[in-house]
Amino acid sequence: MGSRIKTFSELLAELQASADVVASLSKDSETEPEILAEFAAMVAKFGPILDDLRESKIMDTPPIRKAVESLEKELGRARGLMRSPNPKISVKQIEELTRGLGRSLGLVLFSSLDFLSADVKEKIGALYKEMMNAKFDTSWSPDREESEFDLKTEFVNEFGVEDDIVKEVEEIEEIEEEIITLDIDDVVLQLKYGNDEEFKFALSELRSLISDQMVDGEWINDEGIVLILSNRLGSSKPNNRLTIIQTLRNLVTENANNKEKLADPNSLSTIVKSLTRDVEERREAVGLLLDLSDLPAVHRRIGRIQGCIVMLVAIFNGEDPVASRDAGKLLYALSSNTQNALHMAEAGYFKPLVHYLKEGSDMSKILMATALSRMELTNQSRGSLGEDGAIEPLVKMFNAGKLESKLSALSALQNLSMLTENIQRLISSGIVVALLQLLFSVTSVLMTLREPASAILARIAQSESILVNHDVAQQMLSLLNLSSPVIQCHLLQALNSIAAHSSASKVRNKMKENGAIHLLLPFLSETNSKTRTGALNLLYTLSKYLPAEFTEQLGETHINIIVNIIALSTSDNEKAAAIGILSNLPVSDKKATDTLKRANLLSLLVSIMSSIPAPSTPTTCWLVESIAGVFIRFTVPSDKRLQFFSAEHGVIPLLVKLLSSGSPVAKCRAATSLAQLSQNSLSLRKSRSSRWFCVPPSVDAYCGIHDGYCFVKSTFCLLKAGAISPLVQILEDDEREADEAALTALATLAQDEIWEHGINCITKPSGAQPIIKVLELGTVKAQEKALWILERIFRVEAHRVQYGESAQVVLIDLAQKGDPKLRPTIAKLLAQLELLQAQSSYF
Repeated sequence: MGSRIKTFSELLAELQASADVVASLSKDSETEPEILAEFAAMVAKFGPILDDLRESKIMDTPPIRKAVESLEKELGRARGLMRSPNPKISVKQIEELTRGLGRSLGLVLFSSLDFLSADVKEKIGALYKEMMNAKFDTSWSPDREESEFDLKTEFVNEFGVEDDIVKEVEEIEEIEEEIITLDIDDVVLQLKYGNDEEFKFALSELRSLISDQMVDGEWINDEGIVLILSNRLGSSKPNNRLTIIQTLRNLVTENANNKEKLADPNSLSTIVKSLTRDVEERREAVGLLLDLSDLPAVHRRIGRIQGCIVMLVAIFNGEDPVASRDAGKLLYALSSNTQNALHMAEAGYFKPLVHYLKEGSDMSKILMATALSRMELTNQSRGSLGEDGAIEPLVKMFNAGKLESKLSALSALQNLSMLTENIQRLISSGIVVALLQLLFSVTSVLMTLREPASAILARIAQSESILVNHDVAQQMLSLLNLSSPVIQCHLLQALNSIAAHSSASKVRNKMKENGAIHLLLPFLSETNSKTRTGALNLLYTLSKYLPAEFTEQLGETHINIIVNIIALSTSDNEKAAAIGILSNLPVSDKKATDTLKRANLLSLLVSIMSSIPAPSTPTTCWLVESIAGVFIRFTVPSDKRLQFFSAEHGVIPLLVKLLSSGSPVAKCRAATSLAQLSQNSLSLRKSRSSRWFCVPPSVDAYCGIHDGYCFVKSTFCLLKAGAISPLVQILEDDEREADEAALTALATLAQDEIWEHGINCITKPSGAQPIIKVLELGTVKAQEKALWILERIFRVEAHRVQYGESAQVVLIDLAQKGDPKLRPTIAKLLAQLELLQAQSSYF
């Protein structure tokens, strides 16, 4: 019977055992210990690889079996050499033995490519390259002149094989060498046409050939390696792309002529696409572009590739320090082209643009300023430009340049002035005086500059720092009637900003003294809506700070004009300003009230209030606050007829609604109006014994507070209007602006005649706690009113028992830390709570 053929698994197991023996013998050898230790380390790596081969379940095909058998024979030769009685082993023998093992391992890899995972292929390939490139230090060889040991002879001695076996081995070696030679010659074909795995291996081989200097620049040029790699870059997998770019970087570094081959638009575009890939590929791609950037053609073309500069700016601002550094260098190199500098600015990198503004030619400066004026900048970009120093050279262009230079600079500054932080930089540059001089200029060629100049002034005026320029407001006022509607609009905006500054009281008084109100009133009849709105806004600001002086100059004619604007305008801003002016007129001016009543303003305001949509905007909030301010005029307690007039127009339900839905200012004004109405409720109630009812009132009409019959429209009763709960809720809320007005309204329910019933209603929703809260957090005036109401609450023993303990801590603290004028009332309250004798001098 013939010998049994080994199974493939058995063959691999024997290989592993053989490799372990060779590694062990090599480490224990006393000949060339250093070199054999290196050799043993390489052979030891066969173990994990053979484990992987078994786990991979590769097919037992003839080529694979032949390759494995070849490896088995090489290990046998190595084992024979290590066990040889000849004590001397030369370095050359070890190198040949190592390469023989490497060639056999390469055969295993090539024959099993279709069955192995990428990781196993990579592991085998790495060991294959290590063994094929192995070079041992010849200084360890004992005698380089001695004849070298014949490996084949040792193989025969070990196994006792005949010449035909030796011949077979030699034939296998010849085949292996032929395959390796074909692999070297075939690298180019695999690079051109191989699939991803074949290309990966060929690329690895190419790098080995280059690093081992087995190919030169001439071969690389003749075979067109650079273009082949460039063409494969776009379609390759990520790992291959990274290796391609690294290889190309090596090739262009070693030979500058290779740069020319990558300078065409297609190659550059493919490299640029790698800027969007993962971190390593992006880093290498930036480096490659930087390597190529010293070529004029590359310099010109990179900036034209769509998205290139945007991606470079993103990488420059990224977290990879190497890529960021190289991207910065490349951006700097590309910025020598003005168009590239503009593209960088559009991508948010402004330093090249600012550099041109500072040091470029006149045409470059105009180009940059013009582009800057047209860019849709974010506030962050405006801030970056300000920090990078763009404002100073632009101001210099405006001051010293020719007409085109002035216009482009002003337009750019107008864009930058949209950011508050840049306004201070503009003021510091001294541009305000120059802008005003320009506006006063009558030179025809400079007329086109006046609009952007006035727009910049309007922005600058938002900063209180403008007040350091004395008489700036008066100069602007004198320009109003000499300017176009656009410039008038900007000047009015600027004047309104100046007049609204808290520290501008002297400026406002000077404006009044110099006839500003008289100058502005004609603008109420202006047909240009923007100019008219600007004048209304400024008049509103002046009426807010100078109500008495304003009323003196505002006659019936102009009041009617303002009411007409309210009736016809479609702009909420314009309506709010107009109504705001009327709300600032002194309530004591009865003549103005009669004029407004005749103009049917109240029904107009009720209509507007009823149609305002929710949720509110800042403009509609201002509109509602202004209307609530006018309602105070129509609810003064001294004029019951006017109060009836307001109630008949449906004002009271709107006021109650504002207590819950309005802004703090609107709540305060609504509470003030309700307080004024409620002051007359007691005198307007209908007694239960009255005989003047044609029809007896319903039971629901009876009011427990006023002890009579109450109606919303005729007695203005807060209880019947449903106002008590929302008034108490104001005290419970976090905003404190409306506390005093709410307490004033609630206090009308605690008048001497009705205090007990009123207090019971006030404490019904939430007890006394909301009032106590005001003592802790409110203003002095609010605290004063809260103490007044609390004193009446604590007249009732049940309330003293229920709320006294929580109140006493707050009262004692307020007595110690609060306003001294509150102490007498606090003492009275503490006495009520029996915590202090009524005659105590503690306070």
